[in-house]
Amino acid sequence: MIPTTGQGGFSGRSREDGLRFAQRMYRLRPFGLALGAVCVGGALWVRGAHPLVWTALALNALAWPHLAYLLARRSADPYRAERLNLMLDSASGGAWIAVIGFSAAPSVVIFSMMVMDKVSVGGLRFLARCLAVQVAAAALVALATGFEVQLQSTLVERIATLPLLICYPLAIGLTTYRLARRVRGQNQTLAALSSIDGLSGLLNRSHWESVVAAEFQRCRRIGHPSSVVMIDIDHFKVINDRHGHPVGDAAIRAIARILRGALRLHDVPGRYGGEEFGVVLPGTGIEGAMMLAERIRARIESAVLDPERGVRATASLGVAEFEVRDADHADWIARADRALYAAKEAGRNRAERCISADAAAARTQARA
Repeated sequence: MIPTTGQGGFSGRSREDGLRFAQRMYRLRPFGLALGAVCVGGALWVRGAHPLVWTALALNALAWPHLAYLLARRSADPYRAERLNLMLDSASGGAWIAVIGFSAAPSVVIFSMMVMDKVSVGGLRFLARCLAVQVAAAALVALATGFEVQLQSTLVERIATLPLLICYPLAIGLTTYRLARRVRGQNQTLAALSSIDGLSGLLNRSHWESVVAAEFQRCRRIGHPSSVVMIDIDHFKVINDRHGHPVGDAAIRAIARILRGALRLHDVPGRYGGEEFGVVLPGTGIEGAMMLAERIRARIESAVLDPERGVRATASLGVAEFEVRDADHADWIARADRALYAAKEAGRNRAERCISADAAAARTQARA
Protein backbone atom coordinates (compact mmCIF):
# COMPACT_ATOMS: atom_id res chain seq x y z
CA MET A 1 0.00 0.00 0.00
CA ILE A 2 1.09 3.57 -0.67
CA PRO A 3 4.54 5.05 0.16
CA THR A 4 6.38 3.21 2.81
CA THR A 5 9.99 3.76 3.58
CA GLY A 6 12.82 6.18 3.79
CA GLN A 7 16.31 6.45 2.45
CA GLY A 8 18.95 3.83 2.39
CA GLY A 9 20.43 1.34 0.03
CA PHE A 10 21.30 -2.28 -0.25
CA SER A 11 24.72 -1.69 1.24
CA GLY A 12 25.52 -5.24 2.25
CA ARG A 13 24.18 -8.72 2.80
CA SER A 14 25.49 -9.51 6.26
CA ARG A 15 22.91 -9.91 8.99
CA GLU A 16 24.10 -6.76 10.73
CA ASP A 17 23.79 -4.71 7.54
CA GLY A 18 20.38 -6.22 6.87
CA LEU A 19 19.13 -5.32 10.35
CA ARG A 20 20.32 -1.75 9.96
CA PHE A 21 18.61 -1.54 6.59
CA ALA A 22 15.33 -2.89 8.02
CA GLN A 23 15.53 -0.41 10.86
CA ARG A 24 15.97 2.50 8.44
CA MET A 25 12.90 1.37 6.54
CA TYR A 26 10.89 0.96 9.74
CA ARG A 27 11.48 4.55 10.81
CA LEU A 28 9.40 5.97 7.95
CA ARG A 29 7.09 3.12 6.98
CA PRO A 30 4.39 3.86 9.65
CA PHE A 31 4.42 7.54 8.72
CA GLY A 32 4.18 6.89 4.99
CA LEU A 33 1.43 4.31 5.38
CA ALA A 34 -0.61 6.60 7.64
CA LEU A 35 -0.42 9.41 5.08
CA GLY A 36 -1.30 6.95 2.34
CA ALA A 37 -4.29 5.74 4.32
CA VAL A 38 -5.59 9.31 4.46
CA CYS A 39 -5.14 9.59 0.69
CA VAL A 40 -6.99 6.33 0.01
CA GLY A 41 -9.52 7.08 2.73
CA GLY A 42 -10.71 10.18 0.93
CA ALA A 43 -11.62 8.11 -2.11
CA LEU A 44 -13.22 5.36 -0.01
CA TRP A 45 -15.31 7.94 1.82
CA VAL A 46 -16.65 9.37 -1.41
CA ARG A 47 -17.53 5.88 -2.64
CA GLY A 48 -19.14 4.76 0.62
CA ALA A 49 -16.80 1.79 1.06
CA HIS A 50 -17.83 -1.33 2.99
CA PRO A 51 -16.59 -1.56 6.62
CA LEU A 52 -14.42 -4.54 5.68
CA VAL A 53 -12.54 -2.36 3.23
CA TRP A 54 -11.97 0.23 5.96
CA THR A 55 -10.75 -2.55 8.25
CA ALA A 56 -8.29 -3.72 5.63
CA LEU A 57 -7.04 -0.15 5.19
CA ALA A 58 -6.58 0.26 8.94
CA LEU A 59 -4.67 -3.02 9.23
CA ASN A 60 -2.46 -2.08 6.30
CA ALA A 61 -1.65 1.31 7.81
CA LEU A 62 -1.37 0.39 11.49
CA ALA A 63 -0.37 -3.26 11.70
CA TRP A 64 1.71 -3.96 8.60
CA PRO A 65 4.67 -1.64 9.45
CA HIS A 66 5.32 -3.48 12.71
CA LEU A 67 4.72 -6.91 11.19
CA ALA A 68 7.13 -6.14 8.34
CA TYR A 69 9.84 -5.08 10.78
CA LEU A 70 9.27 -8.18 12.89
CA LEU A 71 9.56 -10.43 9.84
CA ALA A 72 12.80 -8.76 8.82
CA ARG A 73 14.31 -8.99 12.30
CA ARG A 74 13.43 -12.68 12.68
CA SER A 75 14.68 -13.61 9.23
CA ALA A 76 18.03 -15.31 8.77
CA ASP A 77 18.65 -12.76 6.01
CA PRO A 78 17.04 -9.44 7.07
CA TYR A 79 18.26 -7.75 3.91
CA ARG A 80 16.34 -10.07 1.62
CA ALA A 81 13.32 -10.09 3.94
CA GLU A 82 13.12 -6.30 3.92
CA ARG A 83 13.50 -6.24 0.17
CA LEU A 84 10.49 -8.56 -0.03
CA ASN A 85 8.62 -6.26 2.35
CA LEU A 86 9.25 -3.34 0.02
CA MET A 87 7.89 -5.29 -2.92
CA LEU A 88 4.80 -6.19 -0.86
CA ASP A 89 4.39 -2.47 -0.13
CA SER A 90 4.31 -1.87 -3.89
CA ALA A 91 1.79 -4.66 -4.37
CA SER A 92 -0.52 -3.19 -1.74
CA GLY A 93 -0.17 0.23 -3.34
CA GLY A 94 -1.29 -1.16 -6.69
CA ALA A 95 -4.17 -3.00 -5.03
CA TRP A 96 -5.47 0.15 -3.34
CA ILE A 97 -5.26 2.12 -6.59
CA ALA A 98 -7.55 -0.50 -8.16
CA VAL A 99 -9.86 -0.50 -5.12
CA ILE A 100 -10.51 3.23 -5.50
CA GLY A 101 -11.26 2.77 -9.20
CA PHE A 102 -8.06 4.44 -10.44
CA SER A 103 -9.34 7.83 -9.29
CA ALA A 104 -6.94 10.26 -10.93
CA ALA A 105 -5.76 12.47 -8.06
CA PRO A 106 -5.09 9.86 -5.35
CA SER A 107 -3.80 7.29 -7.87
CA VAL A 108 -1.27 9.69 -9.39
CA VAL A 109 -0.07 10.87 -5.98
CA ILE A 110 0.27 7.32 -4.61
CA PHE A 111 2.08 6.17 -7.74
CA SER A 112 4.44 9.17 -7.70
CA MET A 113 5.30 8.82 -4.02
CA MET A 114 6.00 5.11 -4.43
CA VAL A 115 8.24 5.75 -7.43
CA MET A 116 10.23 8.32 -5.43
CA ASP A 117 10.37 5.96 -2.48
CA LYS A 118 11.63 2.93 -4.39
CA VAL A 119 14.18 4.89 -6.44
CA SER A 120 15.59 6.37 -3.23
CA VAL A 121 15.89 2.90 -1.73
CA GLY A 122 17.18 0.74 -4.57
CA GLY A 123 17.58 2.70 -7.78
CA LEU A 124 15.94 2.15 -11.16
CA ARG A 125 16.40 -1.61 -11.29
CA PHE A 126 14.61 -2.13 -8.01
CA LEU A 127 11.94 0.36 -9.09
CA ALA A 128 11.28 -1.70 -12.23
CA ARG A 129 10.73 -4.85 -10.18
CA CYS A 130 8.42 -3.05 -7.75
CA LEU A 131 6.43 -1.49 -10.59
CA ALA A 132 5.92 -4.91 -12.15
CA VAL A 133 4.55 -6.22 -8.85
CA GLN A 134 2.40 -3.12 -8.44
CA VAL A 135 0.86 -3.42 -11.92
CA ALA A 136 0.17 -7.12 -11.39
CA ALA A 137 -1.57 -6.47 -8.07
CA ALA A 138 -3.64 -3.65 -9.55
CA ALA A 139 -4.71 -5.88 -12.44
CA LEU A 140 -5.74 -8.74 -10.14
CA VAL A 141 -7.80 -6.48 -7.87
CA ALA A 142 -9.38 -4.78 -10.88
CA LEU A 143 -10.41 -8.16 -12.25
CA ALA A 144 -11.87 -9.12 -8.89
CA THR A 145 -13.90 -5.91 -8.65
CA GLY A 146 -15.12 -5.91 -12.26
CA PHE A 147 -12.90 -3.07 -13.45
CA GLU A 148 -14.94 -0.33 -11.79
CA VAL A 149 -13.00 2.64 -13.15
CA GLN A 150 -13.87 6.11 -11.81
CA LEU A 151 -11.16 8.45 -13.05
CA GLN A 152 -12.84 11.68 -12.01
CA SER A 153 -11.67 12.87 -8.57
CA THR A 154 -13.87 14.88 -6.23
CA LEU A 155 -12.75 17.82 -4.11
CA VAL A 156 -12.66 15.59 -1.03
CA GLU A 157 -10.31 13.15 -2.80
CA ARG A 158 -8.03 15.94 -3.94
CA ILE A 159 -7.85 17.42 -0.45
CA ALA A 160 -7.11 13.98 1.03
CA THR A 161 -4.01 13.71 -1.17
CA LEU A 162 -2.42 16.87 0.30
CA PRO A 163 -0.93 15.36 3.50
CA LEU A 164 0.83 12.66 1.47
CA LEU A 165 1.83 15.06 -1.28
CA ILE A 166 3.33 17.59 1.12
CA CYS A 167 4.52 15.72 4.20
CA TYR A 168 6.04 12.57 2.72
CA PRO A 169 8.52 14.31 0.37
CA LEU A 170 9.48 16.52 3.31
CA ALA A 171 10.17 13.43 5.42
CA ILE A 172 12.20 11.88 2.60
CA GLY A 173 14.16 15.13 2.21
CA LEU A 174 14.94 15.36 5.92
CA THR A 175 16.03 11.73 6.01
CA THR A 176 18.26 12.29 2.98
CA TYR A 177 19.73 15.40 4.58
CA ARG A 178 20.56 13.56 7.80
CA LEU A 179 22.08 10.69 5.84
CA ALA A 180 24.17 13.11 3.77
CA ARG A 181 25.41 14.83 6.91
CA ARG A 182 26.35 11.50 8.46
CA VAL A 183 28.19 10.43 5.31
CA ARG A 184 29.97 13.78 5.14
CA GLY A 185 31.03 13.44 8.75
CA GLN A 186 32.29 9.93 8.13
CA ASN A 187 34.23 11.12 5.09
CA GLN A 188 35.81 13.89 7.13
CA THR A 189 36.75 11.40 9.82
CA LEU A 190 38.28 9.07 7.22
CA ALA A 191 40.18 11.98 5.67
CA ALA A 192 41.53 12.95 9.10
CA LEU A 193 42.50 9.36 9.89
CA SER A 194 44.27 9.02 6.56
CA SER A 195 46.45 12.04 7.41
CA ILE A 196 47.40 10.85 10.91
CA ASP A 197 50.24 8.53 11.81
CA GLY A 198 48.68 5.72 13.81
CA LEU A 199 51.50 5.33 16.33
CA SER A 200 52.37 8.91 17.23
CA GLY A 201 49.04 10.62 16.54
CA LEU A 202 50.90 13.30 14.57
CA LEU A 203 50.54 14.03 10.87
CA ASN A 204 52.07 11.33 8.71
CA ARG A 205 54.93 12.16 6.38
CA SER A 206 52.98 12.93 3.21
CA HIS A 207 50.51 15.24 4.94
CA TRP A 208 53.19 16.94 6.99
CA GLU A 209 55.17 17.59 3.81
CA SER A 210 52.05 19.11 2.26
CA VAL A 211 51.94 21.55 5.19
CA VAL A 212 55.61 22.41 4.58
CA ALA A 213 54.85 22.92 0.89
CA ALA A 214 51.96 25.27 1.69
CA GLU A 215 54.11 27.26 4.12
CA PHE A 216 56.91 27.39 1.54
CA GLN A 217 54.58 28.98 -1.02
CA ARG A 218 53.24 31.40 1.59
CA CYS A 219 56.76 32.49 2.51
CA ARG A 220 57.53 33.10 -1.12
CA ARG A 221 54.34 35.07 -1.58
CA ILE A 222 54.47 37.37 1.45
CA GLY A 223 58.15 37.12 2.41
CA HIS A 224 57.81 36.39 6.12
CA PRO A 225 60.27 34.14 8.00
CA SER A 226 59.44 30.53 8.84
CA SER A 227 61.54 27.58 9.91
CA VAL A 228 61.56 23.81 9.77
CA VAL A 229 62.98 21.62 12.54
CA MET A 230 63.96 18.00 11.97
CA ILE A 231 64.30 15.78 15.05
CA ASP A 232 65.85 12.33 15.37
CA ILE A 233 65.97 10.16 18.52
CA ASP A 234 69.58 9.28 19.31
CA HIS A 235 70.50 5.59 19.38
CA PHE A 236 66.90 4.52 18.85
CA LYS A 237 67.99 1.13 17.53
CA VAL A 238 69.60 0.42 20.90
CA ILE A 239 66.26 1.04 22.64
CA ASN A 240 64.52 -1.42 20.33
CA ASP A 241 67.25 -4.03 20.60
CA ARG A 242 67.56 -3.79 24.38
CA HIS A 243 63.94 -3.37 25.43
CA GLY A 244 61.91 -4.54 22.44
CA HIS A 245 59.79 -2.80 19.86
CA PRO A 246 56.81 -2.15 22.20
CA VAL A 247 59.09 0.03 24.33
CA GLY A 248 60.35 1.71 21.16
CA ASP A 249 56.75 2.43 20.21
CA ALA A 250 56.14 3.87 23.68
CA ALA A 251 59.16 6.14 23.17
CA ILE A 252 57.73 7.37 19.85
CA ARG A 253 54.43 8.19 21.54
CA ALA A 254 56.21 9.95 24.41
CA ILE A 255 58.24 12.12 22.02
CA ALA A 256 55.02 13.03 20.19
CA ARG A 257 53.46 14.14 23.48
CA ILE A 258 56.53 16.23 24.28
CA LEU A 259 56.32 17.93 20.89
CA ARG A 260 52.63 18.75 21.33
CA GLY A 261 53.34 20.18 24.78
CA ALA A 262 56.33 22.27 23.69
CA LEU A 263 54.88 23.80 20.53
CA ARG A 264 52.53 26.70 19.92
CA LEU A 265 49.04 26.16 18.54
CA HIS A 266 50.00 27.16 15.00
CA ASP A 267 53.17 25.04 14.88
CA VAL A 268 52.70 21.77 13.01
CA PRO A 269 54.54 18.60 14.08
CA GLY A 270 54.62 15.38 12.08
CA ARG A 271 56.25 11.99 12.08
CA TYR A 272 58.71 11.94 9.20
CA GLY A 273 59.48 8.24 9.45
CA GLY A 274 60.95 5.76 11.91
CA GLU A 275 62.35 7.73 14.83
CA GLU A 276 62.48 11.04 12.91
CA PHE A 277 60.05 13.91 13.36
CA GLY A 278 59.55 17.26 11.69
CA VAL A 279 58.05 20.56 12.84
CA VAL A 280 56.95 23.56 10.80
CA LEU A 281 57.24 26.87 12.64
CA PRO A 282 55.23 29.49 10.69
CA GLY A 283 56.39 33.06 11.22
CA THR A 284 59.46 32.02 13.22
CA GLY A 285 62.98 33.04 12.18
CA ILE A 286 66.12 31.11 12.84
CA GLU A 287 66.79 32.52 16.31
CA GLY A 288 63.31 31.79 17.58
CA ALA A 289 63.43 28.35 15.97
CA MET A 290 66.73 27.55 17.69
CA MET A 291 65.27 28.55 21.06
CA LEU A 292 62.27 26.30 20.48
CA ALA A 293 64.51 23.46 19.29
CA GLU A 294 66.58 23.75 22.46
CA ARG A 295 63.40 23.63 24.55
CA ILE A 296 62.33 20.42 22.79
CA ARG A 297 65.78 18.90 23.20
CA ALA A 298 65.86 19.66 26.93
CA ARG A 299 62.39 18.23 27.51
CA ILE A 300 63.26 15.03 25.69
CA GLU A 301 66.49 14.67 27.65
CA SER A 302 64.73 15.08 30.99
CA ALA A 303 61.73 12.88 30.18
CA VAL A 304 61.30 9.24 31.12
CA LEU A 305 59.96 7.75 27.91
CA ASP A 306 58.92 4.44 29.49
CA PRO A 307 58.38 4.81 33.26
CA GLU A 308 58.04 1.05 33.80
CA ARG A 309 61.57 0.41 32.56
CA GLY A 310 63.02 3.85 33.20
CA VAL A 311 63.90 4.31 29.54
CA ARG A 312 65.38 7.66 28.62
CA ALA A 313 66.76 9.06 25.38
CA THR A 314 68.19 12.17 23.82
CA ALA A 315 67.54 13.72 20.44
CA SER A 316 69.45 15.61 17.78
CA LEU A 317 67.77 18.49 15.96
CA GLY A 318 68.41 20.40 12.76
CA VAL A 319 66.90 23.82 12.05
CA ALA A 320 66.57 25.59 8.70
CA GLU A 321 64.98 28.94 8.01
CA PHE A 322 63.13 29.56 4.74
CA GLU A 323 65.38 30.81 1.95
CA VAL A 324 64.25 32.18 -1.40
CA ARG A 325 67.07 30.21 -3.01
CA ASP A 326 65.33 26.92 -2.23
CA ALA A 327 63.81 25.44 -5.39
CA ASP A 328 60.93 23.90 -3.46
CA HIS A 329 59.89 22.73 -0.02
CA ALA A 330 61.95 19.54 -0.42
CA ASP A 331 65.13 21.68 -0.51
CA TRP A 332 63.99 23.36 2.70
CA ILE A 333 63.49 20.03 4.45
CA ALA A 334 66.79 18.74 3.06
CA ARG A 335 68.69 21.69 4.57
CA ALA A 336 67.11 21.02 7.98
CA ASP A 337 68.04 17.35 7.58
CA ARG A 338 71.66 18.29 6.84
CA ALA A 339 71.71 20.38 9.99
CA LEU A 340 70.33 17.37 11.89
CA TYR A 341 73.16 15.15 10.69
CA ALA A 342 75.63 17.88 11.59
CA ALA A 343 74.23 17.73 15.14
CA LYS A 344 74.75 13.98 15.21
CA GLU A 345 78.30 14.30 13.94
CA ALA A 346 78.98 16.93 16.59
CA GLY A 347 78.14 14.47 19.38
CA ARG A 348 74.30 14.19 19.38
CA ASN A 349 71.87 15.60 21.96
CA ARG A 350 72.14 19.06 20.45
CA ALA A 351 70.47 21.40 17.97
CA GLU A 352 72.30 22.76 14.94
CA ARG A 353 71.19 25.42 12.49
CA CYS A 354 71.63 25.24 8.77
CA ILE A 355 73.98 28.02 7.74
CA SER A 356 72.52 30.07 4.88
CA ALA A 357 74.37 30.38 1.61
CA ASP A 358 75.11 34.06 2.32
CA ALA A 359 76.48 33.30 5.78
CA ALA A 360 78.62 30.46 4.41
CA ALA A 361 80.03 32.75 1.76
CA ALA A 362 80.79 35.41 4.38
CA ARG A 363 82.61 32.86 6.54
CA THR A 364 84.65 31.70 3.56
CA GLN A 365 85.66 35.26 2.75
CA ALA A 366 86.57 35.90 6.41
CA ARG A 367 88.80 32.84 6.51
CA ALA A 368 90.46 33.95 3.27
